[in-house]
Amino acid sequence: MAWRARIGHGRAVLSLMLAMTLAGCASAPTPTFDLSAPTGFTARGGSNGQLVVVTPTALAVLDSEKIVVEPAPGQITYLTDAQWSDRLSALLQARTIQAFENGSKMRRVARPGDGVTGDYQLNMDVRSFGVKVLPEGTFAVVEISAKLIATASGRIVAARIFSAHTPLSSVTGPVATAGLDQASNQVLIELVRWASAAQG
Repeated sequence: MAWRARIGHGRAVLSLMLAMTLAGCASAPTPTFDLSAPTGFTARGGSNGQLVVVTPTALAVLDSEKIVVEPAPGQITYLTDAQWSDRLSALLQARTIQAFENGSKMRRVARPGDGVTGDYQLNMDVRSFGVKVLPEGTFAVVEISAKLIATASGRIVAARIFSAHTPLSSVTGPVATAGLDQASNQVLIELVRWASAAQG
């Protein structure tokens, strides 16, 4: 009788594991979204410089594939129906380089380790990149602190904080990511123009 009980228990455990496996397979993957790089703009200056764009820094809550939502000050959650195609810092570095290539006159824009000795280095810190629910409405908010450093001297040539707010009609994956992409494009255009002008 004891061996029958053990067999019955084993079958129950196996059935439970199979059900959990099938449930995991049946769950739909989270929709994935990308950021774009701005085009159709021009920046003055920087025609003789080479720029190295360092991977942006960000708090762990921001630097992931998850998309941050702040329903109230001090509260953090994530969208359940959307995610980025890569970590936010990697996406921003790639789109920043593309933005410089699309709108600036710089001879070369690269990542550290690309074999380029840059005349300047761009350091960015992501202060905000997500959805914020405020008393005046719901917004996609992007805020980045940037420093342009002369490589030879290590001196900070210029520093500035860039921010953009895009109103959102709802907090859904497609709407929120489109709003964040729009705000990111606005910030990157301003950043490229600022950094190019600072290099003369």
